[in-house]
Amino acid sequence: MDHAGIIKVIIIANIAMFVLSLVIDLRPSVFSSSPFTFLSPSNNSLLVLGSTGTIPLFHYHRWWSLISASFLHGSLLHIIFNMIALNQLGPLIIQEYGKSRMLIIYTLSGIVGYLLSALLGVQFTIGASAAVCGLIGAALYYGKSRGGTYGQAIYTQIGGWAVGIIIFGFMVPGINNSGHVGGMLMGALAAYLLGYRERRKENAVHRALSMTCIICTSGVLVWSVINGLWYGFA
Repeated sequence: MDHAGIIKVIIIANIAMFVLSLVIDLRPSVFSSSPFTFLSPSNNSLLVLGSTGTIPLFHYHRWWSLISASFLHGSLLHIIFNMIALNQLGPLIIQEYGKSRMLIIYTLSGIVGYLLSALLGVQFTIGASAAVCGLIGAALYYGKSRGGTYGQAIYTQIGGWAVGIIIFGFMVPGINNSGHVGGMLMGALAAYLLGYRERRKENAVHRALSMTCIICTSGVLVWSVINGLWYGFA
């Protein structure tokens, strides 16, 4: 699968989960006239499909929600913004780290970002933003580590994104800032441990870890769909 294909599969999975979250609990309020709430799934729909946070994790013991939450979104604008960011950052990370390491960074950043936010008391949270912020962290590490004109340009540009996301998170209610920061930190740490192409070639360990992420994510999403359909149409 080429670079564009990987990003496309992730985006399609997000869109499919978003559509399902609307269908299993379709209400008139879904078609709100406000652009911020237009096509917003219900809390019940998001819960059964795998939203994460203190309540799903510590009360219902749904540890699988640390993965599923990265494929759920609260509105049409929410998923559009996250998928645009993924589509812009994903190719850069694949170019500099390779497909396997990109998938590892993306998956682990979502998990760790949401685990940190739960430990800090966030009750419910969803969205691809923690995983996308992991790509930001990996890009920042790459730019700073590589240096030179190219590395500095990446570090400066992506650094502006990081600062903007954090400021936006403090200004707008309901934004999971701890998830964003946790994702960035995990992305940078994973990038440091895995290395990038110019310093370390992709190896069997990278491919094995990537396949593990794919299998775990696929399994969780299948369970999420089954769980959602069972409770949504029961």
